[in-house]
Amino acid sequence: MERLPTPPGERPDRPDASFEPTDTTMAASTATATIGPQGIVTGWSEGARRLLGHAPSEILGQPATTLLANAGTGPGADETALDASAGREGDTVALRHRDGHSVEVVVHLQCRTTDDGSTEWLAVAAVPETPSTGSGQLAEWTFGQSPCALAIFDTDLRLVRANSGMEQALSRTEAEMRGLRLTDLAPGPDTAETDEKLRLALRTGEPQHAQARVHDTEHDWSVSITPLKNADGQVRAVCLTAHRHPAGTPAGLRVRLLDEARTQIGTTLDLGRTAQELGDVSVPRFADFTAVDLLDSPRHTDASTAPPSGSVVLRRAALRSVPEDAPESMAEVGRTTTYPAPSPPAECLVSGRSALYLLSADSTVARWADRDPRAAWLRAYGTNSLMVVPLVADGCTLGVALFGRNRPREPFGAEDLHLAEELTAQTAAGIHNARKYTRARTTTMALQRSLLPQTLPEQAALEIASRYLPATTKAGVGGDWFDVIPLSGARVALVVGDVVGHGMRASATMGRLRTAVRTLADVDLPTDELLTHLDDLVLHLSAEEGADDDPDAETAGGIGTTCLYAVYDPVSRRCILARAGHPPPAVVTPDGDVRFLDVPAGPPLGLGGLPFETMETELPEGSILALYTDGLLEARDHDIDEALDKMFAELARPAASLDTVCDRVLSALLTHRPDDDIALLVARTRALHADRVASWDLASDPQVVAQARKYVDEQLSAWELDDAAFFTELVVSELVTNAIRYGRPPIQLRLIHQDNTLISEVFDSGGTTPHMRRARTFDEGGRGLLLVAQLAQRWGTRHDRIGKCVWAEQSLT
Repeated sequence: MERLPTPPGERPDRPDASFEPTDTTMAASTATATIGPQGIVTGWSEGARRLLGHAPSEILGQPATTLLANAGTGPGADETALDASAGREGDTVALRHRDGHSVEVVVHLQCRTTDDGSTEWLAVAAVPETPSTGSGQLAEWTFGQSPCALAIFDTDLRLVRANSGMEQALSRTEAEMRGLRLTDLAPGPDTAETDEKLRLALRTGEPQHAQARVHDTEHDWSVSITPLKNADGQVRAVCLTAHRHPAGTPAGLRVRLLDEARTQIGTTLDLGRTAQELGDVSVPRFADFTAVDLLDSPRHTDASTAPPSGSVVLRRAALRSVPEDAPESMAEVGRTTTYPAPSPPAECLVSGRSALYLLSADSTVARWADRDPRAAWLRAYGTNSLMVVPLVADGCTLGVALFGRNRPREPFGAEDLHLAEELTAQTAAGIHNARKYTRARTTTMALQRSLLPQTLPEQAALEIASRYLPATTKAGVGGDWFDVIPLSGARVALVVGDVVGHGMRASATMGRLRTAVRTLADVDLPTDELLTHLDDLVLHLSAEEGADDDPDAETAGGIGTTCLYAVYDPVSRRCILARAGHPPPAVVTPDGDVRFLDVPAGPPLGLGGLPFETMETELPEGSILALYTDGLLEARDHDIDEALDKMFAELARPAASLDTVCDRVLSALLTHRPDDDIALLVARTRALHADRVASWDLASDPQVVAQARKYVDEQLSAWELDDAAFFTELVVSELVTNAIRYGRPPIQLRLIHQDNTLISEVFDSGGTTPHMRRARTFDEGGRGLLLVAQLAQRWGTRHDRIGKCVWAEQSLT
């Protein structure tokens, strides 16, 4: 066939002396064909043969339409594209390969005149080339001889390839490293962070960047992480590229500072310390002084919030300078400073952009230094350049950071401003987190405090002291609580509980459970039944909150909450206890013996369907009962056995008051701020002796009511409570009458004189609960309990295993 002129950009069909392609060349090529006026193929290049597989002898003289994949199916867009009369360019055409499959290419048609004056068309298309064996060898050379350290990790982040640069950096051969993860190859905080970036690139498909120091301390490394994707866009591997910088170069300093910023800025949730950490990192290596000034109230940077106009007032959060003695005009940490409208800090807050000022060339900062006495420190320091960077995090402007360099040091440049922005961004994130944590902790603490007992109720059965210490970890305040609940018959209930989780929701759940316990205790439920009802409540709470598809609903609903409920009776000196997954209480007898009470360990609340068992024990008068949450024994610096020994020792030591006992226990067990909430409730038992309690067995006969009034009158005279006799006789008459009329024998009357309180109790074996109602005009009865309610301070009914007790409590004051 006739050789065609070489179109621009196409390599020659045959090599000449000036171009000799080798098997390592990945050169692109084009396919060209000429089409005569009648649509006959008159020219066919080597590139066309590679594209469609037809030799020139097979295609020359044939109609061009035979090359179309849809030839024979009627005129179409593809046929039009090869129609010489169309004169169109850049159409996508489906062509038929020699072996029958379809090849889609973009065909460009060019009209030209031949030597004999006729017109023909030149069809040009790109030939997709597959990498040859030589191109693969070229890629291998590139990978192996790259000056950067290269490594490829698979989707399990295990190393599959490493070049010589990576082998030198890690001092291992590729064979030794293959199959290992980065954290296995170079353990340390830097590689741990780089490993997280690898995982992030694998998960998101986005490139990542990091800084690291591998083994040596003479060089720093800039790390780029690139996800490697297949034709469908799926990440099939991750490539790590590391560039080494000498430690003394500007690039090395940048890497070192950013590396230290990640590990040293924002290490705590203390706002002032986080701000000071920026100064510690940047001075003196990067700047001669650094100041952080914060707004008292962060300002949102959205469009709906207008920037401040005029002067702005900021509070200095941190200052670091060389020399350390700051000029008198420099605001001290904790003090406020006012920046006028034309000053760089005020303009920075208005624009929200960083700025670099050279005092020798910029009149704005020079005028500010000359006119504002509070900026006289610029002259006092001999500052030659100043950078002002806004502190912005999560859409909030927190304040500004100032960086300065003094003579004779070289002034800041544009690269320094970029570095200052990165350091400030790290600091702003830490300050924002500290503020959010402080605000959330303050709110949660206020809620927690409001839900805990503000003062312990007055009662004579127990002497009580308590302590509550909130957690200081980032997780926040938990849901530990305690309570002291006076019950009927001079008894007292002690409660300690621990809600799973931390933060606002745990505190709110704690409040709901504490309220439920008080409500259930008010109806005098037995200890095991109370925990059963509380268990049902936790199940309902969890079901309600779980309906919102909240992943934390179980925790918020209270599943896993532990609780210990104990009831002490000073008359019998007996204590009944039950616990739901809670640590057992400790008791100290008057003779100094310390032990745990063997209370059956029920399941935590919210599991449902499992019973709770009680344990009853007699406590000698003066015994100390200690209830606590598990945070007391979970210290970092000693094991559980050592903690128990310390707690027992401090409980057994004689003390003038229970407050001293609480302080001793906490001091012995806590050498640091607690990681978990701690609730401690310590009680010393008292007893109501026989001279304060009187009881009588009564017959189930209406005539015995008069005898009951006589018993009451005589006993009150013995107690020198004659002033209370009239009302007490009325109350006892009604209670005994109800027991005879609606209850079952045997019937017993009991009076308890406790400090300024007189309690009247009537027992019977009936199971019915009396209810107060309003009697109608002509009713003969129905006014008894209404009268009792008017005369008594409070009244109620409590059920025992057999029978019930109706009681009324009067105040003797």
